[in-house]
Amino acid sequence: MSLSHLSFYSAFALSSLGLAFHRTHLISALLCLESMMLSMYMALSIWPIENQSTSPALMPMLMLTFSACEAGTGLAMLVASTRTHGSDHLHTLNLLQC
Repeated sequence: MSLSHLSFYSAFALSSLGLAFHRTHLISALLCLESMMLSMYMALSIWPIENQSTSPALMPMLMLTFSACEAGTGLAMLVASTRTHGSDHLHTLNLLQC
């Protein structure tokens, strides 16, 4: 395993652990999701270069597009929940009350 693969895998694993264990604020959960998407984007960008192929070169751009949409939706949810509930703490958000 090369150093770049190890760094991508460790970045994804650390952001997954951050998402699993530090769930107090919605903004921290969104940042962990964004770091997961960033590590996946970097891995997909480096993969065609290592394999000397150009066929899957469109996949990182598609993933970056979905990541931008996910970030915009997450920030809209953050603003909406802060306006309705008064804070972005995840323990104040109860899906059964909706």
